Parts: sequence; structure tokens; C-alpha cells
Amino acid sequence: MDEPRIAAWDRRVDWPLTGLAVVFLAVYTWQVLQRSLTPAVHEALDTVLTVIWLLMGVDYLVRIALAHRRLRFVGTHVLDLLILVLPVLRPLRALRVVTIIGVLNRQLRDDFRGRVAVYVAGTVTLVGFVAALAVLDAERDAPGASITTFGEALWWTITTISTVGYGDRYPVTFEGRLVAATLMVAGIALLGVVPASIACWFLTNIRTTAAEAARRTEDELEDTTRRLDEVLVELRAVNARLASLERDRPRPPSA
Repeated sequence: MDEPRIAAWDRRVDWPLTGLAVVFLAVYTWQVLQRSLTPAVHEALDTVLTVIWLLMGVDYLVRIALAHRRLRFVGTHVLDLLILVLPVLRPLRALRVVTIIGVLNRQLRDDFRGRVAVYVAGTVTLVGFVAALAVLDAERDAPGASITTFGEALWWTITTISTVGYGDRYPVTFEGRLVAATLMVAGIALLGVVPASIACWFLTNIRTTAAEAARRTEDELEDTTRRLDEVLVELRAVNARLASLERDRPRPPSA
């Protein structure tokens, strides 16, 4: 099966990829929010982002190579492929930042498994922050843009991901609308994930509690059985001694 081989690869590269993703997010944030960068610094940062993005592409290719049914793997990871391919187009390069969501989310899931509130809050914060950066990068220099500052981008992200959608801020570029469409789908998914995760957490806890209760009951039954066996052994020993005393007791002379 593919899963054990891919899972082994994931365990080997999860932390390095997570580190790269954090560096990517920090560099991209600096590049987007700091408008006073010189062209040389901006180009250097862009090179760092491209290198990290390419390394994540290598990770995807290695996972394909490890899969026995490669076409099936590609078919079940279409979103990963699109996230890697779309930023090749110059107008869509801001979408590279979306690449890190899968890596960081995978690490969040592994680190906070069982802590639903922390995991959901971490995922929502990560998706919202990344979306705000991406839409600001795509929109702020566009003619007629209504999202030109990071504060406006955050406000738009909150209203979009919560599916409120006031309409006071909206993207006007094709790339910005792609980010918006992705965020809308993510918002709907997250609204379903939250109650589902809480329900799953409750069920897991109930099953764990029931399993522990059953285990304690089984241990108590085994202990009770062991004690009963000991009592039976003692009763047999007492019975044997009584029988021995009965045999050894002098008989009265017969008349």
C-alpha cells in the first residue's frame, strides 16, 4: 500500500518542511507589509520564496514517486497540484503563500490532536492571516481596489471566512477573486469542521472513558476471581485437615 511509505516520508520531512513554511510565511509577510524595500532586497526575498516553494514541489514529487498507484495519488491530491502549478503564472505568484497552509496545518493536526479548540483556532488563524496577505498582495496596486491596507485585508478576511460578507470590501483582480473563492470554500468547510470536531472529540472521550471503565471492570472481575480461587483453595485445605482429624480421632470401644 502507498500509505505506509508516504507516511514514513512525511514523518521524516514534516519538521524540516514546517520550518521552511514558517520561514516562507515570515519572509512573505515582510515582503508584503514592508513597502519601503529596495528592489534588490525585494528580489532577494522573492528568490528565497521561490526556492522554498520549489522544495515543497520536490516534496510533492517524492510523494508521487513513493505511491504505487501514482495516477490515483494525483487524482486524490488535485488541490496540492493546483497550489504548486498556478503560481508558475506570473500574475498568480502570490498564491505561493497558500502552499504553506497544508504543511503547517498537518503539523498543527499532529501536535494538537485531541485538543479541538486549539487546533481549530490555529487553523482559522493561519488560513485568515495567509488569505489577508495574499489578497493584499494581489489587490493594493490594482485600479479601483478597495483593499489597500493590511487592516482592510484582515477585515475582509474575517467577514468572508465567517460567511457574513458585508460587501464593503471586495477584490477586483482575478488573483484576488481566486483567493476570495478559496477563502469562501474554506469558511464553509470550517463552519462544518468545528461542530464535527467537537462531536468527534466528545465521542472519542466517551469511547475512551467507556474503554477505561470496561478495563477497570475486567480487572476487578479478574481480582475477584483470583480471590475466590484463593478462598476455594483455603476451604479445600481446611476440609482436608478436618477430614484428617476425623480419621485420626480415637473411636470409642464398642459395647
